[in-house]
Amino acid sequence: PDNVQNGVVFWNQYEDALNRAWQVYGVPPEIIVGIIGVETRWGRVMGKTRILDALATLSFNYPRRAEYFSGELETFLLMARDEQDDPLNLKGSFAGAMGYGQFMPSSYKQYAVDFSGDGHINLWDPVDAIGSVANYFKAHGWVKGDQVAVMANGQAPGLPNGFKTKYSISQLAAAGLTPQQPLGNHQQASLLRLDVGTGYQYWYGLPNFYTITRYNHSTHYAMAVWQLGQAVALARVQ
Repeated sequence: PDNVQNGVVFWNQYEDALNRAWQVYGVPPEIIVGIIGVETRWGRVMGKTRILDALATLSFNYPRRAEYFSGELETFLLMARDEQDDPLNLKGSFAGAMGYGQFMPSSYKQYAVDFSGDGHINLWDPVDAIGSVANYFKAHGWVKGDQVAVMANGQAPGLPNGFKTKYSISQLAAAGLTPQQPLGNHQQASLLRLDVGTGYQYWYGLPNFYTITRYNHSTHYAMAVWQLGQAVALARVQ
C-alpha cells in the first residue's frame, strides 16, 4: 500500500505531463505510472552501476550476446556525446538500463523523446521518461481507449496459455470460458493464466496486453504493470 501511495504522489506531481502524453500518444496515465512503478518504484531504484562498466562487462563476458551488448555500448557512448553527458557519470542497472523507465540505449535511440522541451533527451528527467514510455507504447501498437484484458469465468487447464497464444473467442467458449465483461469487437484473445495461490485465474488477453509485453516479454510482468497502474488510479480518487 505504501508503494501505491508513492505512485499517487508521482502521478499528482507529474499529472500535466501524464495527461499530455495521453493526448499526444494515446497511452493513459495508469499504464505509464504502472511501468515506471514496476521498473524503478517511481525513480527510487534506478540502479547504481556505471552503465559504461555494465555494458563493457557484458560485451566481453557473454560471447553469446556480445554483439547485442557491444551495440548497446556503442549507442550509449553516442548518446552521451550527443547529450553532452560524461559517460563515466551515468548509472543504471546491471544490464545497462537507464532512468525512470529503464530504457536500454537502443530503446533510447529509437523511442526516447524530449518531452520537457528543454532541447535534451534525459531519461533521468521524469517528464522525458513519461513521454518516452508513451512513445514506446504507441510505436508497439497501443490502441487508444481499448481494453487490456478481461477476466474469465471458468477454467481451461487443457489449453496452452501465455501472451503468445491466440484463440478465437468461440474456441475459448468451447473450452468452458466466458468473459466477465464485454470484449467489445474483439474476435480473438490470448489465454492468460495467473497463479493466485488458491488456484488459477484465467484472463482474455487483448492486443493492448500484448503491447505491454513488448516492454518486457512476460505475462506476469504485463499483468503487474496493469494492476499496479489500476491500484494507483483507484487510490488517487479515494
